[in-house]
Amino acid sequence: MEYKEPHYPQIEVDLDKLEDNLRALKSRMDASGIQLAGVVKGFNGLPWAARIYEKAGYSSIASSRLEQLHHLRMNGIAVPLMLIRIPMLSEVEETARWTDISLHSEPAVLRAMEQAVKAAAGKRRHKVILMVDLGDLREGFWDQDELVQTALEVEREMPHLELAGVGTNLGCYGTVQATPEKMNQLVAAAERVEAAIGRKLDIISGGASSSIHMVLDGTMPPRINHLRVGEGILFGRIWGCDMDFMHKHIFTLRAEVIESKVKPSYPVGELSVDAFGRTRTYVDRGRRRRALLAMGRVDYGECEDLIPREPGVKILGASSDHTIVDVQNTAHPVRVGDILEFDLCYATMVYLTSSRSVSVTFKTERG
Repeated sequence: MEYKEPHYPQIEVDLDKLEDNLRALKSRMDASGIQLAGVVKGFNGLPWAARIYEKAGYSSIASSRLEQLHHLRMNGIAVPLMLIRIPMLSEVEETARWTDISLHSEPAVLRAMEQAVKAAAGKRRHKVILMVDLGDLREGFWDQDELVQTALEVEREMPHLELAGVGTNLGCYGTVQATPEKMNQLVAAAERVEAAIGRKLDIISGGASSSIHMVLDGTMPPRINHLRVGEGILFGRIWGCDMDFMHKHIFTLRAEVIESKVKPSYPVGELSVDAFGRTRTYVDRGRRRRALLAMGRVDYGECEDLIPREPGVKILGASSDHTIVDVQNTAHPVRVGDILEFDLCYATMVYLTSSRSVSVTFKTERG
């Protein structure tokens, strides 16, 4: 079965491959006692795809964008929803209303969350995870005395919040690698909290896709019992960890050729800057056939991140709404109206699935 929309550029999501990846990774995490929050921000929280996470038995579905979680709940997703970007103070009421779990590093926001959950009629206790900064220098408590004091305040003075655990993030800003040493630091922080509150925490969340390799190679410390995974599922790999048991081509980008002509390879005239104010460099390779595609940087970000599937297609550059590719050496002539296919990286997929100009289709044989 295929769900089609009529225009290009177009992203096709293979739901069967996505389900295979979800189940393959979950089975390996289950064997190590690790729960997975399936992060869906990479494809803009599209409900058709998010339902596959629910079908595959994931304990929660997560996103950094509250509007995506709201949209999922309104589209019938029933599993717990987790907000993985610490909430803005201005959105605590919406966080309390639409999510079940959230990450935190600011006592003021936690106090506001307590009042928001209290005011939400019929709302059960909201679970919170306190984030610990282990050196990547994004969100999280740097001062662990402050971490412990905040944990005590939540435990003793915020009856509408449940202190579910502690967590960390690595690699997303400071490029700090997730290692067993960093995970042991997180466990030590968790144990300080546990000693203060007098009970075990339910969750010690050891990061994101960049932590998967430790589970697979057996080096993950045993008390880490939770990961928040997005990219690793969607691409079957993460930097430094290529998972050969997972599909690599869940997403296909298709773009239509709107011009195909032989032209010089070096611009003719006095050079300045491009549409985004950048200076460019060019290589004069003589006259070459080049194709113009009806998509541009406003759709996908950086054209260098696109990966042509057809041999002989080479990315030359892009403006806001056009992508230029060299097609001189393709096996078959590229003509106006032809459709070229591309693989994606995480960044291009985030942009493309958020663009209103890009249609999204879903493919499945399983129903």
